[in-house]
Amino acid sequence: RVTLLELMMVKVSERSPVTSEEVNAFMRHADFLAGSFQEKCEAVLKLTSTAGAEDEEALVTIRLLDVLCEMTSNNRQLEHLQASPALLETAIDTLRLTHLAGKQAVNIFTATHAMTGQEEISHPAVGFKSHLIRLIGNLCYRNKENQDKV
Repeated sequence: RVTLLELMMVKVSERSPVTSEEVNAFMRHADFLAGSFQEKCEAVLKLTSTAGAEDEEALVTIRLLDVLCEMTSNNRQLEHLQASPALLETAIDTLRLTHLAGKQAVNIFTATHAMTGQEEISHPAVGFKSHLIRLIGNLCYRNKENQDKV
């Protein structure tokens, strides 16, 4: 699943022109990905409780968030995803939960807390909070209704 999401990430991030058929496919995929993210978003929080655990569901959720961030960076998919209030609410709630989880245990979600000295950052959850903030920002971009919710 992670590999499939990485392939989708490459396709979504391409800046080449797309046909209307591809845009329609992206819209259907965006709905599916948003729904999957909403269902599985709390799986990432399990990474704080088990030291060194690499839960497959958490890795899939992290990659889902990456793809959604990239999709909301494109205006065609952005407008479609902005119309989903549940996605915005889920992203905000998940951001609150990751913030609290980071305060209660070792904060694996931000690079500043994950680094000690000059070591390489290798935990897959590093940057999760910043990607949530990016998704929230993208969903609020030129959308007064979403801005008011935040």
